[in-house]
Amino acid sequence: MVTGVASSQEHILVVEDDKDLRASLCEALDFEGYEAVCAENGRDALGYLATGARPCLILLDLMMPVMDGWTFRQEMLKDPSLASIPVIIMTAAGLARAATVGARAFLPKPLHMEKVVDLVREHCRSGAPS
Repeated sequence: MVTGVASSQEHILVVEDDKDLRASLCEALDFEGYEAVCAENGRDALGYLATGARPCLILLDLMMPVMDGWTFRQEMLKDPSLASIPVIIMTAAGLARAATVGARAFLPKPLHMEKVVDLVREHCRSGAPS
């Protein structure tokens, strides 16, 4: 299931199976002035991207049911139109395992929202002014 609708070209795709964390991330991004679209697993996220949507950034959990983050990332990299979208990994799996997916950055869980927002600011222009 994908929630949220991007009303602008620039938005963030949050792929996280934990409902509470997913909601917290989307609320924090919204508070900072960003638009977030949320997916609960990799399959739903790929379905969303198949609509032609191109977020400025994907925040990706690795350990999820249905389609995990590793498989999602492998599928992304097969499609040249998706491969260039920056990905930030959020994981409790350990950074050594996370490093195998070719992401721009890694955030260990539990997350610190300030660090999440700082990384989002590096990749996406929109949002509330500092």
